[in-house]
Amino acid sequence: MRERVFSGMRPTGRLHLGHLLGALPNWVRLQDDYECFYCVADLHALTTRYDSVESMKADGIEMVADWIAAGIDPARSVIFRQSEVKEHSELALLLGMLTPVSWLTRSPSYKEMVGELGERVATFGFLGYPVLQTADIILYKAQNVPVGEDQLSHLELAREIVRRFNQFYGPVFPEPKALLTSTPKLLGLDGRKMSKSYGNTIDIAEEPGSARRKIASMFTDPARERLKDPGNPDVCNVYSYHAFFEAPAEELSEIDAACRAAAIGCTECKGRLADRIMARLDPIRERREELLSEPGRIETILDDGRARAQVVATEVLGEACQAIGI
Repeated sequence: MRERVFSGMRPTGRLHLGHLLGALPNWVRLQDDYECFYCVADLHALTTRYDSVESMKADGIEMVADWIAAGIDPARSVIFRQSEVKEHSELALLLGMLTPVSWLTRSPSYKEMVGELGERVATFGFLGYPVLQTADIILYKAQNVPVGEDQLSHLELAREIVRRFNQFYGPVFPEPKALLTSTPKLLGLDGRKMSKSYGNTIDIAEEPGSARRKIASMFTDPARERLKDPGNPDVCNVYSYHAFFEAPAEELSEIDAACRAAAIGCTECKGRLADRIMARLDPIRERREELLSEPGRIETILDDGRARAQVVATEVLGEACQAIGI
């Protein structure tokens, strides 16, 4: 049997270019070598969205449509909603019984979020987020979790919880390993960190006209005020996008030289970038529209995934309960 991979995303609506160049292509590649479980992490979304749940289910549908349109195959991967497999919650409760609070409060990301959002995230659920995350992974005995280097500390906490469980009750769960993935440092359209909250993203499903207008508004070299001024591609966000969207080496060199010599203007450069991005997005958007044009199709995929996930989850939770003696 192939080793298993588990990963998930919170349902916050449509995905953007950062996802298209980051997590999604890696998820697609993993299908070739692993048994993949990909989860709509709606319980995790409640840790910060508990007071704004009206669109959460619809957001999940949009997100899954993006996954499939980008290459996630429901026949090869198990795609499901976290909340519909109740064993996630039950195993998280059991793990919470043995996880020291000090392990949770020492997390840098916990301290950072509480510092930013204050009492809004000073909840039991948010504090226990890593425990639920651990339950998500080990409920399927996933040996591998795709993460970036900035997420290694989260996975190490999951490994600590697994070791503690196994120490008390026997070797029920494997310690999940990191599948390190390199993620492009794609900045937002305004040069800041890419984030929906900043309004500086382009959605995978963005309408072409809207996407082109956003690209036309991108920040470029701040020192280049006039067309005749030479530019510096090293500090230009538009130039970095050309590279991320796989412009041929010869074209990159040509753009670099033309920019430095003021032989190409920012408007022309952005237009060429828009054509390049649209060539990448158009087939994805068409597949996405086809998926969503058939009412209930995504729900059917999620129902099938839930049934497949449930088989594994029921068996593994049973093993954990037997080990504990309950």
